Amino acid sequence: MRRRLYRVSCIVVACVVIVAASVAATTPSSAQRASKRGKRPQYGRVCPDPVAPCPSEMTFEPNDLRFRLPKNAVIYDSEEFYAVVLKTLRAPSDEDCEQFVPEGERTQAQKLFPRRKVFTSRCQQPVSIYYTNLAPRARVMAVYGGATRAEAERTLAEVRATGKFPGAFLRRMRIGVNGT
Repeated sequence: MRRRLYRVSCIVVACVVIVAASVAATTPSSAQRASKRGKRPQYGRVCPDPVAPCPSEMTFEPNDLRFRLPKNAVIYDSEEFYAVVLKTLRAPSDEDCEQFVPEGERTQAQKLFPRRKVFTSRCQQPVSIYYTNLAPRARVMAVYGGATRAEAERTLAEVRATGKFPGAFLRRMRIGVNGT
């Protein structure tokens, strides 16, 4: 009796796995849906120069790296870019919004790189931007490094030449906004 019950339960589990796999295989991702319509997924263009205009439907905070956001966008990502991380902090928890690099420190770093935005991450809150490829408790101060690895390597060399950020490193990321 036990052996039969075991076999039946194994068959049921196998059927569930097969059905789940077939549903996952036939459900298109947003990128697949876009390609079926003959379109590629759209990503907002990063505005790396802090003094140049950046037409966008969103108002950004001074510590944010801006990107072009279309009208009526609710959940949207920027194109990928490289950042040179100048400083990292670790918040005690994911929800700790009091732990971040102070704005005065960011503005001092911005003076060193007048044509490349120095930005800081904060804890993620509704209708605010976030940066991908960071640990949930990580808070960073970074400077826009470039769209390519070669450009980012040159920016990293400039950062190291200042002697102020000896632990600087590269990180590939996107900017995102979730307005829901």
